[in-house]
Amino acid sequence: MGRVATTPLLRMVQHAGLPVLCLAVMLCMLPGLAVAQSDLEAFELGYIGWNDDPRYSPARIEHEYQGEPWGRPVEGARVAVDEARFPGIAAGVKFGLDEQLVSNTREVLKTVRRMRDGGTRFILLDLPAGTVSRVAAEFAGDELTLFNVAAHDDRLRGAHCQANLLHTIASDAMRNDALAQYLVSRQWKKVLLLVGPEPADQVLARSFRRSADRFGLNITGRREFVLGNDPREREHNNPRLLTSGVDYDAVYIADTQGEFARNANFAIQKPRPVVGSAGLVPQAWHWAWLRHGARQLNNRLEKKANRHMTAYDWAAWVAVKAVVEAVQRTDSTDYETLAEYIRGDAINLDGFKGYRMGFRDWNGQLRQPILLGSGNWVVARAPLDGFLHPDNYLDTLGFDPRESTCKLARD
Repeated sequence: MGRVATTPLLRMVQHAGLPVLCLAVMLCMLPGLAVAQSDLEAFELGYIGWNDDPRYSPARIEHEYQGEPWGRPVEGARVAVDEARFPGIAAGVKFGLDEQLVSNTREVLKTVRRMRDGGTRFILLDLPAGTVSRVAAEFAGDELTLFNVAAHDDRLRGAHCQANLLHTIASDAMRNDALAQYLVSRQWKKVLLLVGPEPADQVLARSFRRSADRFGLNITGRREFVLGNDPREREHNNPRLLTSGVDYDAVYIADTQGEFARNANFAIQKPRPVVGSAGLVPQAWHWAWLRHGARQLNNRLEKKANRHMTAYDWAAWVAVKAVVEAVQRTDSTDYETLAEYIRGDAINLDGFKGYRMGFRDWNGQLRQPILLGSGNWVVARAPLDGFLHPDNYLDTLGFDPRESTCKLARD
């Protein structure tokens, strides 16, 4: 009898102590596995974003502003779809992602309609708050679940909430509550507020003022800043002059464009921390978070996108993960079954942040910890010790049922 030819794979199996017969059986199963995968039920999720979104312009991305996207969050969704391959096989489905970039709201509505008519029931929206609200209202009552993965605006979780809209990106209220908890824990209770010229800056400032009132911070002053180096505007564009003549333990900057805030750290009058849009920034995710398996998730995103993971990538990733878990746990692809599970108490999402997560029944927001990060490190995770809630510690972040103007759970 001649010798059996060896290959690197065979030598590896023999070294592991497995008989050659086992290898033969495994190899024989491969064609069957390929056939089985071809028989899987297709399960498409959707992703819709702007074609020429200024948030993702090369000029803006290269600055890597703290708390802002460093690329399209669809990369996070792609990672989640890759991770779902083997769970999908076990459930008899093949998960896919229909990615679409459009130019205006009319095209968004047309694309959602096409996806819905093609059987896609779960769609990620990487769009401004106003467009997200319009889409949710347009398709109210349809068998669709929309995931907001980019808009922080509290109004989407409040007066403009919709039953078909879930939020995996953290709200402004959640982020500012996390920051307020940290300031209180350090006894930095006197805060100077600097606010930019954009309407979104005003919205962010109002959100922080709510958090300050909620946790007992004292806003010792509010000053408006403008961008530029015009000497005639130096009282409004110079961080040192803007922060003179008033007492404070910290300076909160509301700057959704990020340009002023990134230059303010170490440029203010007093040796005090800068927080908000730069310095210490509250986010749903930070690439330097390494606990609870986060390092592996960060590595997978970096390998796929060639950059660090941000809160927006994480929001898209966890939205897909929620759907995948629903299919696994219910052993179903029926929309009503999946939608009920995702919104229910049984869901147990692991977002690699150390807490069990699920969606709030009163406004569709994903309960989650908030990471307080500097440029290259996570300083703290909120909720912080000592801040209690009668129902769920995570509900110390954002609007709880008693505060919320959204009435989904009571309708």
